[in-house]
Amino acid sequence: MRRLSRRIRPALAVAVTAVAVLVGCTGPADDDAFRPGAADAGDPYVPGRGNGGYDVEAYRLRVRYDPATDRLTGRASVTVTATAPLSRFNLDLIGLDVSEVTVAGAAATHRRDGDELVVTPARGLPRGAGFTVEVAYAGVPTAVRDGELGSGGWLHTADGAIALGQPESAATWFPVNDHPSDKARYDVEVTVPDGTEALGNGVPGERTSADGWTTWRWREDAPMASYLSTLVIGDYRVTTGVHGGRPAVTAVAASLPADGPAARSLARTGEIADFLAERFGPYPFASYGGIAVADDRIGYALETQSRPVYGPGFFRAGRPNPSVVVHELAHQWFGDSVSVARWQDIWLNEGFATYAEWLWTEHEGGRSAQQSFEARYAVTDWSQPSVDPGRAEMFGDAVYQRGALAVHALRRTVGDETFFRLLRGWTAEWRDRTVTTADFVGYAERVAGRPLRPLFDAWLAGATAPALP
Repeated sequence: MRRLSRRIRPALAVAVTAVAVLVGCTGPADDDAFRPGAADAGDPYVPGRGNGGYDVEAYRLRVRYDPATDRLTGRASVTVTATAPLSRFNLDLIGLDVSEVTVAGAAATHRRDGDELVVTPARGLPRGAGFTVEVAYAGVPTAVRDGELGSGGWLHTADGAIALGQPESAATWFPVNDHPSDKARYDVEVTVPDGTEALGNGVPGERTSADGWTTWRWREDAPMASYLSTLVIGDYRVTTGVHGGRPAVTAVAASLPADGPAARSLARTGEIADFLAERFGPYPFASYGGIAVADDRIGYALETQSRPVYGPGFFRAGRPNPSVVVHELAHQWFGDSVSVARWQDIWLNEGFATYAEWLWTEHEGGRSAQQSFEARYAVTDWSQPSVDPGRAEMFGDAVYQRGALAVHALRRTVGDETFFRLLRGWTAEWRDRTVTTADFVGYAERVAGRPLRPLFDAWLAGATAPALP
């Protein structure tokens, strides 16, 4: 994510260690007695989000949306494996009414507990059992409003809707295990009135129309964190093509100029992705793209997988803004393909995406990465850590800028050849998986053949300015 601006918040008294291993939810007892799955992923940055006791393999979503009434009806098929013997389990679902739930083809009991859908199957589910949960639901979706982190979720617009947000948004339009630790494949059909575009993640499928309605199909076969899913519905100019043998789909809100800065910026998507691939390794997904929206409530750009969404504020200067495209495309490697297991380690996403901007600026003839490093070093507030910054600061400057400083300090310490070999190896070895800061430090030490923990401790979490490498 890249934000246009952010509020100044008081510093948090947070004791951190850069490479601390964060403790996840405890596993089940050794016996096989059925018990309820955890109703929370145990992440203090998103209390109440995510669930335990199972792992989602795939979501198959069939939704119908009418912009005139803002009403959505849907059916979700969630393919799951039990990781504990379950008597019941939860899915995150905000504000929508559920009419039917089945588990493994049998009717299941369900009830709402706030933003949780509590499902009790007809019989217990043994550890290791694979099953499918079917949920029929409907209603008027809502946004998620957070006083610290802003709004996300389903935003109704004059011509449709935008489903978007970090760290959460998915639960406003489908039942989900809404935490990045449980990545899954997605197969989405969205039916909207004829003449309305409906854009999503991944590879486009067949589009069909009947009785005044058009069904758009999107498929993302690479595992995806739930907050990276999106639907953008409305009046858009859609451009389709092929880049590197893969489909490329970009869309710009029809209310924005056809040859304006947003359209011109998104037109460089393939070029920028190729630039990043030379440094980070092969592009990790089966499609390219981007979506420029015109809604001022979207005051950020978000790395929604394979098809980032860009808010209008990034293009108001009257000229293209390729830097924001660089940032969100860099996330396709750092954040999307290799994802954080816990939000405390979000610098692994934002630090590398910010560093990619420094690399691009140098490539385009601007100041070098070293000059960007020195300029940022001179104005850094070292009292703010970038690892485990606290919930209110998870999108703070330290996460982005101090994270990028740490990346360049690593480069200066190990040398260019080892540095770029390390990045390409990291994105290859951990592709489609989730990671922590400790994972990255351990990998960097293995590739560099030297201890690096003191370096990361100083640059990510130390309270005073570290010595320049």
